[in-house]
Amino acid sequence: MSLLTYDDTVTNGDDIARVLTAKIMPPWKPVDGFGTFRDSYGLNDGDRQMFLDWIKNGMTQGDPADAPDPLPIKDSPWQLGKPDLALQMPAFTPPRAADTYRCFSLDTGLKQSTWINASQALPGAAAEVHHVLLFLDDTNESIALEGKDGKPGYDCFGGPGFTGANAVQSAIGGMVGAWVPGARVHRLDPGIGQLISAGKRIVMQVHYHPNGHPVEDQTSVGFYFAPENSVKHRMLTLPLVNMKFKIPINVPDYPVTADFQVPFFVSGKAILVAPHMHLLGRKIAVNITNPDQSVTPLIRIDDWDFNWQGFYTLDKQIDIAPNSVIHLTTSYDNTDQNPRNPNYPLKEVGWGEGTNDEMCLAFVGIILDNVALVKLLF
Repeated sequence: MSLLTYDDTVTNGDDIARVLTAKIMPPWKPVDGFGTFRDSYGLNDGDRQMFLDWIKNGMTQGDPADAPDPLPIKDSPWQLGKPDLALQMPAFTPPRAADTYRCFSLDTGLKQSTWINASQALPGAAAEVHHVLLFLDDTNESIALEGKDGKPGYDCFGGPGFTGANAVQSAIGGMVGAWVPGARVHRLDPGIGQLISAGKRIVMQVHYHPNGHPVEDQTSVGFYFAPENSVKHRMLTLPLVNMKFKIPINVPDYPVTADFQVPFFVSGKAILVAPHMHLLGRKIAVNITNPDQSVTPLIRIDDWDFNWQGFYTLDKQIDIAPNSVIHLTTSYDNTDQNPRNPNYPLKEVGWGEGTNDEMCLAFVGIILDNVALVKLLF
């Protein structure tokens, strides 16, 4: 519903009070005190109570002369304006299957290596698209995979189907964007970027979870370039992941964890975090245990909702010291009391790419202090 005007708001006053009281809206999931984030749209208890008191007391209108200017009407779906580079996958209609993973090899047309500081994917068939991941294909091996079955793209259950060193590169330095439900787009801080090398291709992985009758999709992606010669640090994407777990039935709070030990010769800073689970997930947190055993929280979510995910940009960079440990902790509710549980009858659930499977995963965007090390490894 629109809440751009006083009349809009008064009309929906009862519903607003209900969702504010239940803390359903606004859908800001990170818990206060466990990480601070840029562009938070959450409400603290004082702000929430101010709205509730206003509604309870009759929603009196203030002086219209004090109202701010109306927000401009956007005629474009691009959150940051027209991108510097826009690519679109060929038209593809997913089959009637519970989950389809399809990759599309896209030619960037870039004649020189380019730094980007933001990207946005636009699902063409939003009701069918579960998520979108964007990978840099450093060896262009996706060309040989494209269209082998006579249809656009190629099947790519899991990752983008890369092999050897290209697979390692894509896992750590090669993910250059993503879309999940509820995601917002942010630019990286000045001086930080992600590199798209000249002549290399982008692989767009689209996970389809048809909602009724599958429809044709043409998802697009837009990239925003960093100012020329401005990038000093390359952002790498560290995946925290546990793929070896089974969630038993009738357990309302089943824990799963994953750790990453920072090597003794590496130091850097965390700049963003993106937690991810599916429908059984209830809680998720990412913390850093420092060498002195103190703990620095990056994010904590106690009421996970698959429909409201995001890449959360930290309000300030967080130091990652050598020999520190980055922890991912999660819990899952595999009971019939979980209204989001997709499995009836209940069944044991483990790692999987399907919506009805589960994941224990978080991405941490990092920059390394040793720029020479980044150039050597990536």
